[in-house]
Amino acid sequence: MNKLAERRLRAVPPTELEERIEALAPWFHNMNLGGVWTAPDHFLGDYPAAKFKRFEAHLPHDLSGKSVLDIGCNAGFYAIEMKRRGADRVLGIDTDERYLAQARLASEALGFEDIEFANLDVYNVGAIGERFDFVIFMGVLYHLRHPLLALDLIHQHVANDLLLFQSMQRGSKHVLPLEADYPFDETGIFFETGFPKLHFVEHEYSHDWTNWWVPNRACTEAMLRSAGFAIEKRIEEEVYLCRKSERPYAKYGPAAVYPARSPA
Repeated sequence: MNKLAERRLRAVPPTELEERIEALAPWFHNMNLGGVWTAPDHFLGDYPAAKFKRFEAHLPHDLSGKSVLDIGCNAGFYAIEMKRRGADRVLGIDTDERYLAQARLASEALGFEDIEFANLDVYNVGAIGERFDFVIFMGVLYHLRHPLLALDLIHQHVANDLLLFQSMQRGSKHVLPLEADYPFDETGIFFETGFPKLHFVEHEYSHDWTNWWVPNRACTEAMLRSAGFAIEKRIEEEVYLCRKSERPYAKYGPAAVYPARSPA
């Protein structure tokens, strides 16, 4: 083998960016960072960009002067996209330090270093002490043991106007028109496939033990309304653009129930 051929066969040295991306693998958000894909073998392909393209036209194009909170931000794809639209302040929160490190790297590589990221879960959003014009709550609900509490806390503490919501859905896609009330002896309604149903996963679903509750479409929409979010439009199969409104039965007190604290 001549020396020229030998040089051509040697591995191309990885760049510093490639090394940093690899050090934080695996990635769930497949993003192009300076020509390097974070998850080139992603089972969903160009995710979440391909999904985002299907509904992005329904979102505000100009977020100048607005604040955005991305709950469960993962590697920061949606936080970055909102910054692209001119949002003044973007805060992404997650409880996984690796995801937060990915998000910081992605925002740095794409030139959006003013996005803030913090380790915080949805049950503690009240600690932020601030309301946001646009709240993103995508792909989180079904990973929670207490999903309705999470929606109540978002409404009570951080939502000021718009909510972008997505949840995995299973079961019937039919939404059954319901009366405001039913007598105690009415039991047949609960057997209807279009009645709001939240399916409990005791063990695992899709090899993921954090998949706890999976709603059908009727349940997703009913939970949003119950928490005080008026659905403006279903903008994709499982994605809703909502606006904060008055919570039903609010006159009886707050919806979010906190566990009693033992005396110190």
